[in-house]
Formats: sequence, structure tokens, C-alpha cells
Amino acid sequence: MYTEQHLNATLFTEKNTETLQEKKRPSRVSFEKEKEMCIQMFEQWSEADQVEFVEHLISRMCHYQHGHINSYLKPMLQRDFITALPAQGLDHIAENILSFLDARSLCSAELVCREWQRVISEGMLWKKLIERMVRTDPLWKGLSERHQEKYLFKNRTNEVPPNSYYHSLYPKIIQDIETIEANWRCGRHNLQRIQCRSENSKGVYCLQYDDDKIISGLRDNSIKIWDKHSLECLKILTGHTGSVLCLQYDDRVIVTGSSDSTVRVWDVNSGEVLNTLIHHNEAVLHLRFCNGLMVTCSKDRSIAVWDMASATDISLRRVLVGHRAAVNVVDFDDKYIVSASGDRTIKVWSTSTCEFVRTLNGHKRGIACLQYRDRLVVSGSSDNTIRLWDIECGACLRVLEGHEELVRCIRFDNKRIVSGAYDGKIKVWDLQAALDPRAPASTLCLRTLVEHSGRVFRLQFDEFQIISSSHDDTILIWDFLNVSSNGQPEGRSPSRTYTYISR
Repeated sequence: MYTEQHLNATLFTEKNTETLQEKKRPSRVSFEKEKEMCIQMFEQWSEADQVEFVEHLISRMCHYQHGHINSYLKPMLQRDFITALPAQGLDHIAENILSFLDARSLCSAELVCREWQRVISEGMLWKKLIERMVRTDPLWKGLSERHQEKYLFKNRTNEVPPNSYYHSLYPKIIQDIETIEANWRCGRHNLQRIQCRSENSKGVYCLQYDDDKIISGLRDNSIKIWDKHSLECLKILTGHTGSVLCLQYDDRVIVTGSSDSTVRVWDVNSGEVLNTLIHHNEAVLHLRFCNGLMVTCSKDRSIAVWDMASATDISLRRVLVGHRAAVNVVDFDDKYIVSASGDRTIKVWSTSTCEFVRTLNGHKRGIACLQYRDRLVVSGSSDNTIRLWDIECGACLRVLEGHEELVRCIRFDNKRIVSGAYDGKIKVWDLQAALDPRAPASTLCLRTLVEHSGRVFRLQFDEFQIISSSHDDTILIWDFLNVSSNGQPEGRSPSRTYTYISR
């Protein structure tokens, strides 16, 4: 009974409402006339008054009406600025905006419409993307230098290839990069060998290289400079009365440390001795210099910090004492000096004040090598392990196990750690995985390279190669870029050997 009465009441109400709405709704003719009058009045107002009126009008509408107006306004508010800018003579702005896109986004942008494709093509944006990668990524930079003709980075003619050429070039470069990465993972390489032996020496203790030369320090007290392309010995520097244990050079000087306890400074071009520093009481085991500062360390357990105004103007700033055994290696930047010793510890010192900061403890035996960059320290020890440290808090982040004897040399970049040991082996480790505590230990060593027949004393590497030296009197160049594909066993490519016999 209640339901029927309620339904009748509802129907009556709706009917009366419809009747009232019909009475309120003006005729179509009247509406059009009134609308025209409103538009005429609206157009006479200032923009500010128009906005105020519309705001007031919208505030009196219901939610449904707001939604309808929003749907109407949405396409009106959208602007294809990439198409609109060239129409205003602002092509360069459209090109500049799109030049910030990565490769995947640039591909998508080309598919938006013909105008976008035109802006990308005429703006040579694929060429600019490749140039940006070459400027910012060491791997791209290295490839551009090594494959200049292949990639047309240095074109012999003045004719510039079209944008489509660079569009097709980009994936080819990516393929080359992936091939190099696969070569590193699989150990595929071409091997070149320099035989450094002479009658009274056995061992190449240190080295550094660039695109043109390799400079090595030998047990026979000499420094030998090799042509990196022909592998011929270009020059021999003599003067030390003990084995050359460490060296570093730049475009002006070579600085060497020896078991004769001296540090010598040589002209990198002429080979002339420019300076001899006599300070340490025993063998100088390692040294580093950069931006007017040099740090040396010694078997005498001390670390010397030098101000290096020029090759002939080098003065002792401070001696750091704290290690209880020979200091085997040092590294530094603007913030910290880091040293490692046979006393099993790594010590951190302030570069600016030379004050002691902290000690990193963890290795079970003496530490032979380390590298320091940003917050990361990587060290190798006679306990056969490699440790990764956070220099700011002193925490050990990871222990890498795999070498069977003392880890003598270590280097790392953003991707890899490469280590050499007295077991004659060079190991390549995944740095990013090593920094991930979830990564299983079994996945960290990517490859073990075995070619040296003696202890590995020193190595250096870049994106394309490792160059290592050993007690077996050889320098090996492991080339992961120019890998032959003649069916040789993986990681055992044909080698080219040059033997130098001293007179």
C-alpha cells in the first residue's frame, strides 16, 4: 500500500516538474534572439570583464554542465607547438626542443606527423644525438676515434650525409657496442705481446699507456717507451740505480719511483731528467700526481705529500706517518688521500689538511693494491681477496674471492673491476653486480684471462682493451674491439709478438 502511494506521488512530482520546466523554457526564436543580444554585449566588454563574466556563469552551472564544457575546451587548449613554431619562423626552437630526446623517443617523434618528421630531418637531429653521445659517453667517444671513416665522423669531403644516414647509423653503433660488451663477457679478444726481456732483467713492474705509446718500468732499472701500433721500442730512459717500481706520466713529464729510494722526473718528449727527489729511506713503491699535488709512499712506512708547481719546483708539504709496515699504494682526489699497507689496513687522510680521518679494517693479510674514486675504494690483498669499501662510513660492501694467490693490481671503471694476481691470472668482475648485495657471489666474476706465465704486476684498461705486465717480462695487449672471427677457440685469438733485445 505504501509503495503504490509513494510511486504515485513520485510520478506526480516528476510530471509537475516537467510542466514547470516547459513553462520556464523560452521558445527557440526567443532564445536565439536573447543569445544574440548576450553575444553582442559580451563582445563589447574587455577581456578581463569577459573572463569575470564567464567565471560567474560557470559557478552557477551544475556538475554535468561543467563536464560538458571541459570536453569542449580540452581540444581547444591543446597545441602542436612543434608544428606551430616553424609556422612562426621559429624552426630552431622546435629543433632545440626535440634535440633533447633519446633515440627511442626520437623514433616515436618521427611518427607523429610529417611536420615533426621534417623538423627532425632538416634539423639533423640523429646526427646531433650521435654527437651528444660521443661527447658524454667514453665508449661512444672511443668508437668515434677508432672508426672515424666507418662512421664518417671525419668526412674527407665537404658533403654532409643526410639525416637518414645518421638514423641508420645509430643502430649500427649500438650493435658495435653490444658486440664489444659480449666480447668482454665471453673473453673474446685479439692478443698482442711485447717481449721486454734483456740480459739482466726479469719483470715489468709498472706501465701506463695512451693511444700512441706504452711507457713501462722494468726490473733492469730502465724505463722503456713503446710504440703502441708497431710495438717497437722507441726510447730507453736510464738513470735509476734500482728497479723502476712505479710511474705516472702526463703530456709534459714522466714521474718514476724506484727501489733506489728516489723519485725522478723526466721530460716526456726528450727523456731528459729534470729533477730527482731524495726523501724516502727505502724503496718508493707507488706514486700519484694530479693538479699540482703529488703523493709518494715507501717501504719505509711513510707517505710524502708534495707540492708540484712545475717539474723543477717540487717541495715537500707533509709526511704522513701511521702505518706499521710498508705502504704499498696510494691514491687521492680533492677530498681524501687513501693509502694501503702490509699492516693489513687502509688509511684515509684529508687531502687539504693531511690529517688522519679513519682506518678501514677487514683484510686478513697485507694489502698490495687499491683504487679510489668518488665514494668507492677497491683493494686487493695477499689474503687473495678483493674488497669494496664505502670510504665515507668505512663499511666493507663486498668481498670478491677467486684468485689463488696475492692480488697484485686492480683497476675499475663504471662497469667492471679488472684484477691481476700472482697466480698469473687476470679476472674481469661485474662492478654493478658486486655493489648489489642481492647478487650471488657466483655471478660476479665474468671472465678469467690466462696468458701470462708469471705473476701479473700491473694492468690498466679502458672500454676496448686491457694492457698488462708481468714477471714473465711481457706486456700483453688484450683487444676486445678488433676481434678476429676465424674460428679460434674463445678467448684465445692469434697473437702478434714483438721482441726487444737490449744491446
